Amino acid sequence: MQSFLDLNQLTKGMQHFEDAKPFRHAVIDNFLNPDLVKKVAREFPEYDSSRWFCYQNQIEDKKALNDWNAFPALTYALFQTLNSAPVIDKLSEIVGTQLYADNGLHGGGWHIHGTGGNLNPHLDYSIHPKLGLQRKINIIIYVSEQLKAYHGGHLGLWSHDAEQNQPGELIKEVCPKFNRAVIFDTTQNSWHGMSRPLTQPYGIYRKSLAVYYLCEPPVDADPRGRALFAPREEQKENAEIAELIRMRANVSTSGQVYRQNKKPVKQPAQPVTTATTVSHSGT
Repeated sequence: MQSFLDLNQLTKGMQHFEDAKPFRHAVIDNFLNPDLVKKVAREFPEYDSSRWFCYQNQIEDKKALNDWNAFPALTYALFQTLNSAPVIDKLSEIVGTQLYADNGLHGGGWHIHGTGGNLNPHLDYSIHPKLGLQRKINIIIYVSEQLKAYHGGHLGLWSHDAEQNQPGELIKEVCPKFNRAVIFDTTQNSWHGMSRPLTQPYGIYRKSLAVYYLCEPPVDADPRGRALFAPREEQKENAEIAELIRMRANVSTSGQVYRQNKKPVKQPAQPVTTATTVSHSGT
């Protein structure tokens, strides 16, 4: 386990977790053994592989795979490490809640975004549809060496507009830097998503690993069983988008809208050369 992850570094990296805004989170660079992360990144399937589960509609455009049988040896060992007792015990100690692994990686595993990839601001599912436990902590680890800050794909963290039950102000952006981990509490109206569009050239991808940890749900836990998305500014008066969001949030109808007609994105021939300033404390 120590060959992948240093638990002392995890503790140090989460020392300001409790007080972070707009919700509890930590951003930790050099999270895993860099040599192993490079090898893990090379184990991802090709972007056009038929193995991927595709989310492709007007509020999300990404691919994911959580099948343990599809994971090569190193990726398999890494996910096993992240779900191991030492890691879970340390995270439980830091966050002050007894956590449990989701060995099925429901919604987790490998994630990949191509050019034009998108993820509208959203709240993750609250109650695991099979285990009945509450989703509590996310770990997202970015593993693309070639993806640069000027390519976009930043993770945005929004405040919560309680009156509208919508994301409020964009408080922070996190560049998907190689071997950077973002750890956050999903029970705090934790609106997150892609705050900058992906403009990388064809052949460069936003690759990440995602692991989620569960806890016993409190009596007042939101019963939401699927992600609740929010429209982007230009989508707010669009009735079609509103219906898509409604169906996507419902366990019984979400499967009907994961894939809908979406205009293909033209692949740029060259990378964007204008650099962007990345803020890690706010925007």
